[in-house]
Amino acid sequence: MFDFRDMQSNDNPLLSYLQKQSPDTLAQITQSVSPEVKQIVSQNIQNLLGMLPPSHFNVQIATDRENLAGLLGSAMMTGYFLSQVEMRMQLDQRLAAIGSLESDSELLP
Repeated sequence: MFDFRDMQSNDNPLLSYLQKQSPDTLAQITQSVSPEVKQIVSQNIQNLLGMLPPSHFNVQIATDRENLAGLLGSAMMTGYFLSQVEMRMQLDQRLAAIGSLESDSELLP
């Protein structure tokens, strides 16, 4: 999983919060995310870093802790946003199904 203990959380409340979480809690959060959200977050990170075909390029990325923390924060916010959109989509689908059942029952004599 992620190891945030070595990073400085001076003015970053999110990083400070993450450092206080147990590895089990973080693992549980990542397991609750759907494969679709994981795929979108993965693609987003690849797009941010630049995606060159590995068969033709040997890409190595170097950064400092601040930029890595920013990338991680961006990925987390994207994941959170997508998770919320996914929940809303499921709720909309359920409400549409309920509405469909109610309108069908009104047609019955």
